[in-house]
Amino acid sequence: MASSAGGGASAAAAKNEAYVRADKIDLESLDIQLEKQLAKTWEKHKGKSAQGPREDWEIDLAKLEIRYVIAQGTYGTVYRGTYDGLDVAVKLLDWGEDGFTTETETASLRASFKQEVAVWHELNHPNVTKFVGASMGTTDLKIPVTGSSTARTELPPRACCVVVEYLAGGTLKQYLIKNRRRKLAYKVVVQIALDLARGLSYLHSRKIVHRDVKTENMLLDTQRNLKIADFGVARVEAQNPKDMTGATGTLGYMAPEVLEGKPYNRKCDVYSFGICLWEIYCCDMPYPDLSFADVSSAVVHQNLRPDIPRCCPSAMANPDKRPDMDEVVRLLEALDTSKGGGMIPEGQAGGCLCFFRARGP
Repeated sequence: MASSAGGGASAAAAKNEAYVRADKIDLESLDIQLEKQLAKTWEKHKGKSAQGPREDWEIDLAKLEIRYVIAQGTYGTVYRGTYDGLDVAVKLLDWGEDGFTTETETASLRASFKQEVAVWHELNHPNVTKFVGASMGTTDLKIPVTGSSTARTELPPRACCVVVEYLAGGTLKQYLIKNRRRKLAYKVVVQIALDLARGLSYLHSRKIVHRDVKTENMLLDTQRNLKIADFGVARVEAQNPKDMTGATGTLGYMAPEVLEGKPYNRKCDVYSFGICLWEIYCCDMPYPDLSFADVSSAVVHQNLRPDIPRCCPSAMANPDKRPDMDEVVRLLEALDTSKGGGMIPEGQAGGCLCFFRARGP
């Protein structure tokens, strides 16, 4: 009995020790300790994330400053900015955080981005836009709020960006529109065409098919040097042409086999180059009176091609062949531009009158 009573007393004492008087608790100190513990846990969690697989093309977002919008499109927005002191263009994409994009569309955008980065990262050529780096799945990227030069907003959690050199000359399409009435000197036509041909020849030598060659995807620097941009739909050429199918590209520039969904190879870029060459030479649109749908149908079923101006040198006009781009480079390099010519008659500032608007099919 005595023993039992003693045990009960010990238990009661232990139980009493488990309680602490509320007025003896330092709540401020407790809050500080809790905050420190939470911060420590968060840093540990971030550390584990940062230690995950890191691609060698990933940029340091602390060095990136995004300034203002310079272009907007279906798949993203392009901003002007700086990265580590360099003038850059920043292409931003988000993965359907607006609530309207489906899971399938989001997955497609993400795959397209990874593909663009993977292709661009390996390229190094004076006629290909220089890749700086990329980032994906970040909340740290801050962008300007529309209509404000100082305020910033943050992207959705799964947003990403690709950073490339900034070229102040704008797109080739914009340059041609500016010169639509007075046209370009023949030597300028050949210089621009050569830049594009050399860039495409380089891509093809790397087994890369651009698949969206158009004047809007060509950028100019302040010296009018051309660089190929936008590798969103580029891919490594398959050994079997049957593995490359699907209508990928921009209507009006797409080769007939691509429009029909048939197997194709790098020669689809050669066709698109031919359309670009026509635009460069004429400073005009090849089918101004036709809709994209009408153009596509006529290209496939009626063999529609841009009308070649009578003043075009025969060495440049050969619509029936699609030579490899390295051969195109050699052909353009062999052209004599010392005597002028092209759409601007020798000794005149205006355009050639032999060119008329393209006829319909």
